Amino acid sequence: MASLNDPTDARLRPLPNLIFASRWLQLPLYLGLILAQGVYVFHFWVELVHLIEAAFGGKAALEQLVTSIGYKSDVAVTSLNETIIMLVVLALIDVVMISNLLIMVIVGGYETFVSRLRLEGHPDQPEWLSHVNASVLKVKLATAIIGISSIHLLKTFINAANYSDKVLLWQTVIHIAFLFSALAIALSDRLMAPTREPPAH
Repeated sequence: MASLNDPTDARLRPLPNLIFASRWLQLPLYLGLILAQGVYVFHFWVELVHLIEAAFGGKAALEQLVTSIGYKSDVAVTSLNETIIMLVVLALIDVVMISNLLIMVIVGGYETFVSRLRLEGHPDQPEWLSHVNASVLKVKLATAIIGISSIHLLKTFINAANYSDKVLLWQTVIHIAFLFSALAIALSDRLMAPTREPPAH
């Protein structure tokens, strides 16, 4: 058994320390995701302002909305209709869900792989963060991706007249693939989790 004062062990310490400190290389990545979150917030407000302006008869705002959602019609669009409003609202929900995904990656990833945030007892601590680990984060991300895919699929079906059958089919297949992937991740997580011993009588 090696002594605690073994010089060989002492010489090896800087290398493990360097490897462990390399986790801070992820910090710029999380800061970059925060900037991406800012871009999504800006995009959300631009679309919301266009929707409000179009609701009050703004022609330029209406054209911007129609272009951004890819809506096409046989007749000229001169005012908001239910389909356009629904597509825009779904696009806004999509931005919110992607933003939630970013928060999970930023907060959960930093807490899991970089450093503790020390939010214990803080009134705004997310409920899921108290028991987050790499496995929980993986399942939550897979679930969030399914939600985002569902919104995209719903937008496509509402605007189905502007998509080919091939696009509709492939979007459905991809969504089902996401579902099976999430189920596989959750199942493998459950199988790999250590089994709890029954309580002693």
